[in-house]
Amino acid sequence: MNRQSDAGFTLIDTLITVTVLAILMGIAAPTMRDLTSGMRLGQGGREVERELQTARLKAVTANRPIRLRFNCPVAGQYRMVELIGSPAVPTANDSAANRCQDTVYPYPNTDMDPLTRPNHDGPVRTLHNTLSFGAASNLEFWPDGTVHQQSGATNPWPAVASTGTAVTVTNGTTVKTISVNGLGKIQLQQ
Repeated sequence: MNRQSDAGFTLIDTLITVTVLAILMGIAAPTMRDLTSGMRLGQGGREVERELQTARLKAVTANRPIRLRFNCPVAGQYRMVELIGSPAVPTANDSAANRCQDTVYPYPNTDMDPLTRPNHDGPVRTLHNTLSFGAASNLEFWPDGTVHQQSGATNPWPAVASTGTAVTVTNGTTVKTISVNGLGKIQLQQ
């Protein structure tokens, strides 16, 4: 007997399968967006924490005060800059509006003469466009490893308390915190 096979899928089977997959993908899309957003925030926090670590290490190894400036030159950007002058008496160039611009203070610096400053500025870094800084005062690392925080026009900047200060990176209402204590311990909070 020669029988024809009924194996295969009907149009209705295929439509039901496609509909179920579309519903599942619709449910998963917001979760994937949240996952991506969380990953960006985590990456941004890690990058800022690493730049803080680098600034502290550079201050100690170069025996020069190094500042980390936030929202400089524009919101969402930050830069490690060498203090021009001394903590008690910074030069006017150190607080100039263009201090973070790498067109004026290039990275890498072509003039490494120790008599001219700055020699240890880093590149301008940028947070992802969905991220911003929440609480973030400019910080200054001294050659002894201690940390000082900008407080108005006071010079030298006051030391960060042993309880520390926080730098926050935000993505909407979600926050990633980097704590920095006065002795220079830098820690990304989980």
